Amino acid sequence: MAGGRLLAVSDLHVRYDENRKIVDGLRPQTDDDWLLVAGDVSETVEDIEWTLRLLRDRFAHVVWAPGNHELWTTPGDPVQLRGEQRYAHLVELCRELGVTTPEDPYPVWEGEGGPVAIAPLFLLYDYTFRPAGARTHQEAMRLAEDAGVVCTDEFYLHPDPYPSRQAWCRARVRATEARLAEIPPELPTVLINHFPLVREPTRVLRYPEFALWCGTEATDDWPVRFRAAAVVYGHLHIPRLIVRDGVPHHEVSLGYPREWTSRSAPPTLPVRILGTTR
Repeated sequence: MAGGRLLAVSDLHVRYDENRKIVDGLRPQTDDDWLLVAGDVSETVEDIEWTLRLLRDRFAHVVWAPGNHELWTTPGDPVQLRGEQRYAHLVELCRELGVTTPEDPYPVWEGEGGPVAIAPLFLLYDYTFRPAGARTHQEAMRLAEDAGVVCTDEFYLHPDPYPSRQAWCRARVRATEARLAEIPPELPTVLINHFPLVREPTRVLRYPEFALWCGTEATDDWPVRFRAAAVVYGHLHIPRLIVRDGVPHHEVSLGYPREWTSRSAPPTLPVRILGTTR
């Protein structure tokens, strides 16, 4: 693994033919390259399996954290499981493929920049990234509705058996926090979550109301508290690197074709997180 690289992608959205072609072209540069997939592979189990199987066959190790789109229950998907049952189904699929999930032991990257614990997370959001002037979830939702900004999750992402997405998020935060606290204190981490762990990345959203569906304030200190060498996320479809408290936060999304085809240069994927630059 000495010459390998730790690489990352997210928001592949392979139901679009243009994106599927890009994914089909993703290949490692060395036999030791790992790939972190930070969610939103697609909406159907068939597409998710096709993508992860393809990547598993090419990279030395694939690590997956779910996005909101994997958790959608859409009319066109033969798998009509909802909420936690759908997530559990995807975890079992990944295990059959040999892909690491948030429910598995955290693997340790031993290559350049390591050793570090690679921690895929599944945390959701709890509507605490509220627009200015909104003190409650209800006020924030009214502002979003008035602006014509309502995430499709409100129709397709079911929290069953939890009473709400907020309750599911709170449960995931508690369980994940306990697991991260068990990582040996001398071991740094790479934290992979579909949603940003801190609020700062959402400040550049074209529609600021959409931040409601982008994370939770509960994780604001996690990058420092859990010794992150890097944070990997997606969801925003704004690929960039920011640094907060000395920790690099990598947004590694491909996004929709209408977004990446409008940029001056094609997307450069996957993004290198750790490892040799040669």
